[in-house]
Amino acid sequence: MAKRGGFPGGAMPGNMNNLMKQAQRMQRQMEEGQKELETKEFSASAGGGAVEVTINGKKEITAIKLAEEIVDPEDIETLQDAIVAAANEALRKADEANAELMGKMTGGLGGFPF
Repeated sequence: MAKRGGFPGGAMPGNMNNLMKQAQRMQRQMEEGQKELETKEFSASAGGGAVEVTINGKKEITAIKLAEEIVDPEDIETLQDAIVAAANEALRKADEANAELMGKMTGGLGGFPF
């Protein structure tokens, strides 16, 4: 008995072609979204707002702002801790934006390798 469609192995070239086009379109959209994300900035503060760190979408620190009261030569550790906390929070925000972008692009496909 012949297979439905008459293609060896049950393959359907039209559907495969459509899948490839969809994958290419999704890849282009993700590349555009990634470029857009790279132009965004993410800021976070720590130490009651005494330290603010800004990063870009490439996860590069672009600015650090310090309030005078956080700069105490007798207590460098507090300044260091506040910078680390603010930088980590800014990175978390960038990761969150990236995850949101990926979720929109994949439409919940979960780990589709595009």
